Amino acid sequence: MRPTDLLKSGAEADWTAATDHPFTRALAEGTLPPEKMAGYLQQDFLFIDGFVRLLASAIARAPSLADSVPAAQFLAVVAGPENTYFLRSFDALGVSPDARPAPVTRAFQDLMAEARETGRYECMLAVLVVAEWSYLDWATPFSERAASLPFWHGEWITLHTGEGFAGVVAYLRDQLDRIWPGLSPDEQARAEALFHRAVALERDFFDAAWAGFGVAR
Repeated sequence: MRPTDLLKSGAEADWTAATDHPFTRALAEGTLPPEKMAGYLQQDFLFIDGFVRLLASAIARAPSLADSVPAAQFLAVVAGPENTYFLRSFDALGVSPDARPAPVTRAFQDLMAEARETGRYECMLAVLVVAEWSYLDWATPFSERAASLPFWHGEWITLHTGEGFAGVVAYLRDQLDRIWPGLSPDEQARAEALFHRAVALERDFFDAAWAGFGVAR
């Protein structure tokens, strides 16, 4: 079994809860109240700064140029089309792009910073793999519904499905899988702990979004 599969299996309960969640089902069915979608997007938008810094740090730690190029290309997507999607959605939903981070958002921001500050490639990858793989897992079953939904629902699904995004997830997993055997037991344990904490926070984030974050106008 691949190392990333083993890491996922060690957090199976939280993974399943995060990737088959009432929030994402309602989002894909188009029944999610606009207030809940707006609050969710405001909180998710707060991740971009920390995520960009984490991804850029991973690019700097990649073993070779060839290893760094796919991440650099993905960074351009996050800073370009994904960032633009958020701003268009805020405008359409009539809300501000500015919001205070909820406790679970702050916890995830702190986790990304912790992974970055280790200076360890495997620690950065552990969090990045969860962030992208979990979204591929929840969004893929709904990919054919995207075109029939309001764009702030449909494009969010489209951004996290398809060959291009699946390729990003495959690349991140492959990077972690390849370096895993060369890590010491302590290094593996540290990365595993970050992976499992990230999965638990993904579940907590969707739970909080389903309960409703509230909206900054």
